[in-house]
Amino acid sequence: MSIKPYIVPRIAEKLLGEARLNKHRAKFEAQRIKSGEGHKVEFFHDPSDPYSQLLEKALRTFTDRYNAELLTHLVSPPNDGAAPERDKLTEYSKMDAMRLAKKSGLEFELKDRPSAANTSVSDARRDKLGHYLGATLYYGGEWYWGLDRLHYLEDRLTMLGIRKSGVSANLYSPPTVPAGQGKTGAELHWYLSFRSPYTAISRDRIKVLADAYGAQLKLRFVLPMVMRGLPVPPNKKKYIPLDTAREARRMGVPFGRVLDPVGKPVELGYSLIPWAEQQGRGYEYVKSWLAGVWAEGIDAGSPKGIRKIVERAGLDWNAAKDIWGNEDWREIAETNRAEMMERGIWGVPSFRVGDTITWGQDRLWVVEHALQKLTDK
Repeated sequence: MSIKPYIVPRIAEKLLGEARLNKHRAKFEAQRIKSGEGHKVEFFHDPSDPYSQLLEKALRTFTDRYNAELLTHLVSPPNDGAAPERDKLTEYSKMDAMRLAKKSGLEFELKDRPSAANTSVSDARRDKLGHYLGATLYYGGEWYWGLDRLHYLEDRLTMLGIRKSGVSANLYSPPTVPAGQGKTGAELHWYLSFRSPYTAISRDRIKVLADAYGAQLKLRFVLPMVMRGLPVPPNKKKYIPLDTAREARRMGVPFGRVLDPVGKPVELGYSLIPWAEQQGRGYEYVKSWLAGVWAEGIDAGSPKGIRKIVERAGLDWNAAKDIWGNEDWREIAETNRAEMMERGIWGVPSFRVGDTITWGQDRLWVVEHALQKLTDK
């Protein structure tokens, strides 16, 4: 019997844990003080990227708010490995950046700008430090992407005591969802992947949101990007779990004791979703699976592991084991993927209410806005 399922989740839990993060922060600050250096925040700016343009606008008051130096590096767009659906990314990011600007209260005009030239030095530094996107900030070993993650940097700098007097709030704080309630009877489509950590930490909030507005939650599972032949660069593989862990801690969602389910465990897990839905326990099964793999280190590819997942979802293992591993789910997953792609989205978790579709566990406020419009009718 392999000892991997016992060791790997515990290692992951330590690597993604807050104790390790705080230790690294303390070490960095001690070295910074010893060297006599001030606080330096590096901004990797891609002028052609809408998110980068929005962050640049927000950062214009940064040095007025903090006793820190802001260094700007002009970088090129991500390569094809980090942006496998570039045309869709371009169109979606324009719309989403404007939506985020409105939500944050920033006066913002999106401009059609070319990529920066002569960026090899800046690109090399970005790569060396461990990222792949523009609209990113780096300070002391940690990355902060876009306006969505700026509040983490602001909180960190505030804890260091360098927020200037008179500055009372962050430039943008993520909205609390749900903020209200109503009865819509709408369908809330949740495009999900069992291999997506961001999907895993949205498992509770999407159900709470659906229930708050009397919406029917539709489970739209798709194959993970890597299992669809789409590349995932090393820096992306490193950043996403760390960012997910940070988001999970903020929201109080268990996460970190992970056993990567890529490959057969995902396929086996999907084989039971249609059956679980027929039993009226589809969401409970998906929630149990995501929590087990991403927070408890359960080996979902083993009979013992999947049995635990199934039974605590209120389902009968004796019935499940006879159909576990069937192939009927593949056509459903492909239908879900095709619909998602046709609507301009290629990643998960994504959500749709009517004609409103959005990508990301940090865009549930967009979903709520769509539900609120239906409530008002």
